[in-house]
Order: sequence, then C-alpha cells, then structure tokens
Amino acid sequence: MSRTVLALGAAMVTAAGCVWYLPALADLRAGADRPVSRRTGAAACLSGWITIGAVAALLLVVRAWWIPCGVAVAGAAVTAGVWGRAAVQRRREMQETARHWAELRDGALREGDGPSRLVFVALVACGLAAAAFTAVVALAAGPDDGLHWVLAVAVPAAVVGMFLTAAIAFTHAARRATAGHARPSR
Repeated sequence: MSRTVLALGAAMVTAAGCVWYLPALADLRAGADRPVSRRTGAAACLSGWITIGAVAALLLVVRAWWIPCGVAVAGAAVTAGVWGRAAVQRRREMQETARHWAELRDGALREGDGPSRLVFVALVACGLAAAAFTAVVALAAGPDDGLHWVLAVAVPAAVVGMFLTAAIAFTHAARRATAGHARPSR
C-alpha cells in the first residue's frame, strides 16, 4: 500500500473524529466549569487525535518510515498516560462526592433525631383540618353575600398560617436545643 493512501486514510479518520475532538475541545475551553478529570480526559482525547493527524502529515512529507512510527508510538504513550491520569482523578472525585453525600446524610439524620419532624407534621395536619372545618362551618352557617365568601376563605387561611407558624417555631426551638448537644464534627 502506498504512503499516500495511508496518509489520506489517516487524514479522513482524523476528519471524521471531530465528533470526539470538538466536544473535548469545548470541555477544555470551558475551564473551571468542568471537573478536572473531564478536562484531563479531553486533553487525552485531543492528544490522540492530534497524533493521528500528525502521522498523516508525516506520511506525506518524510520518506523514512521510522519517523511516523515513532510519532505514533510517542503520541499513543502520551495519550495513554494522560488518560490514566484522568481515570485516577475521576476516581478521586467520585470518592470525594460520596464522602460529601455521606456527611450530608449524617447531618440530616442528626438534625432529624427527636420528635421535631413528627410534631411539625402533626401541627400542619391539625392546621389543615381546622381550616377545612372552619371553611365548612362558615359556608354552611352564613348568608349568601360577597363578604361571607371572603371570610370563608380568609379565616381558614389565617388558621393554617397560625398552625404553620407554630410548627416552624417549634422546629427552630428544637434545633436550637439539640445544637448545644450535637456531636462534634469530623
């Protein structure tokens, strides 16, 4: 097979590889908006495609076979090394993310200890039940004028607001009380 055919084949493969190297270039240009492992993986992708393009150009320019072969081997080694670094960084990022989620879960469980959640739900449920009862009584007992409808809506809303305020105040008081007895952070 002639060198020209190999060079054209490598150039066509490189041109078709734009579906990989253009998004990788966008990841690199995004900078700190992307995780470090993703940018390192993008650099590995670009180095691989640049290697193929360089081999295609060298096949057309130089006569010695060892030069394109050496560039291909060196480019493959660089690409593999950078790709391995990206894999290590990705593993570290995943471990860090798992640790952060575990801390969040532990913190949520510590704050949720005690009856404060149940009391909050009970107060809100009682407020909704009292508001529904108030609305039914107001609609059943009152005359059929416009002011009566306003009161039938406003009074239950005020009842729900009072119960919700009491539930929030209880929750804050319970958190303040348990904050003094909380375990030390890691």
